[in-house]
Amino acid sequence: MTIHNNILTVTISRLGAELKSIKNKANYEYLWQADPVFWNRTSPILFPIVGALKNNTYNYNQKTYTLPRHGFARDTNFKSTQLSNTEALFTLTATPETLEVYPFNFKLQICYKLKGSLLHCTYTVFNLGNINMPFSIGGHPAFALKDENISNYSLEFNEDCILNCLELTSDGLISSSKKSISLVNQQLTLDKELFNKDALVFRDLKSNQIALKNKTNTQGIIMTFNDFSHFGIWSAPNAPFICLEPWCGIADVENHTQNIEDKEGIINLQPKTSIKKSWQIEIL
Repeated sequence: MTIHNNILTVTISRLGAELKSIKNKANYEYLWQADPVFWNRTSPILFPIVGALKNNTYNYNQKTYTLPRHGFARDTNFKSTQLSNTEALFTLTATPETLEVYPFNFKLQICYKLKGSLLHCTYTVFNLGNINMPFSIGGHPAFALKDENISNYSLEFNEDCILNCLELTSDGLISSSKKSISLVNQQLTLDKELFNKDALVFRDLKSNQIALKNKTNTQGIIMTFNDFSHFGIWSAPNAPFICLEPWCGIADVENHTQNIEDKEGIINLQPKTSIKKSWQIEIL
């Protein structure tokens, strides 16, 4: 499905409600194009968990369930509805297959909307059941770096001067190790070595806006995100893209009980209620 205005054209797939392309009038592609040599996704939706589970399992109501890293939404077909030339809605509801791994009656809606040079993405999660529903949700958009030298790009944070990063273990869990990165003029110059131990993960960012820029300040983007408890930044080794990831939730910590209600960043949504989370991209 495609939405467009006089500035941008955006393509979204029904599989995972995943953004596949963001182009301007000059046909410049801002989104990573899923080269499998590096990473075969573009912008997956993370639901009903973010990150990895300890032993890929969690406990709920004295039963054990299995979920892959980042959950199942990214690999599931959504129902799509074209609301207008500039707005599209994607809907996923619980099925017998999802209930086997996630025993909750949910509805997840992803709305993409264009307004000028802005692309808005809104997640709405509905608890259709009669019990509290624990979940996490997050975005994972990957932006193309057309310059082969990654150090020609930087990330500019609107509030932070120091980044306190949580580190990941080899199996993707949150370790007890942490590191701090000092920014120069609130900017982090990208470097291949930054992601030697997987993603940079934050639980205490002050910023709600991150700008991706190259040294010429052309073909950049600004991501604005509010009301997300965590954030991730990632790239594959030597890959020409950078992921900016607003999250509600993170991977399990090493010593986690595996009870899903106790998972860091989890949202326990009350019966017959819904919640919205949104982020936006401004194309420079």
